[in-house]
Amino acid sequence: MSPEIKIEIAGENSLIIYFSEKMNAEVVTKVHQAQLLIKQEMSHCIIDLIPSYTSLLVVFNLVKVDHHQVANKLQMLLKNIQANNETQGVIIELPVYYAIESGPDLTVIAKHANLPLEEIVSIHQQQEYHVYAIGFAPGFAYLGQIDERIAMPRLSTPRMKVPKGAVAIADRQTAVYPSTSPGGWNIIGNCPVEMFNANKKPNMPVQVGDRVKFKAISRDEFLALGGVLGTTYD
Repeated sequence: MSPEIKIEIAGENSLIIYFSEKMNAEVVTKVHQAQLLIKQEMSHCIIDLIPSYTSLLVVFNLVKVDHHQVANKLQMLLKNIQANNETQGVIIELPVYYAIESGPDLTVIAKHANLPLEEIVSIHQQQEYHVYAIGFAPGFAYLGQIDERIAMPRLSTPRMKVPKGAVAIADRQTAVYPSTSPGGWNIIGNCPVEMFNANKKPNMPVQVGDRVKFKAISRDEFLALGGVLGTTYD
């Protein structure tokens, strides 16, 4: 097992694996690879696996195993963990309606970056974003990394109501709000794809380890796909 990887007790029936102190695409891939391997090899005693930017929480059945047994098994499985293209997950394409009416912060970002609106949209679409973590709300996927030219700090005063589907930027990350909620990210558009549905399996279109590409669509396409407009931004 790599000396950089550490396993520590996280609770009565849980351990946490730390893969690195720094977040990057290679570490995220390792987390994803470990999640798949543990799920495959230890399904008989694992209750849940919760990935994050640089770690993986392993929750196990205390009736079947103890911390020592799980830690030993994890050490064996993690010996050959390596970041490679075969474990990077799938590429998910998400449509986005980029416009002032769906992205009220587009003009602010354009002014900050000293770039036209069209170029802000173009830059946002140019690369694949790694799904680093899912949190804040079910289906809220933290995607990185944004091109430095359009990176933006969080709003000094968060909005009380950000609409479902809002595509937004904060620092070097981007995300799609899975439901209406408060939020302090800079909104640049809206995605009509449902990011979380508890009644579906899988209940999210993306998982940690996947990659996301955004594709611009027209207003008519957005509405035809079920998108909703008319939100008033405070």
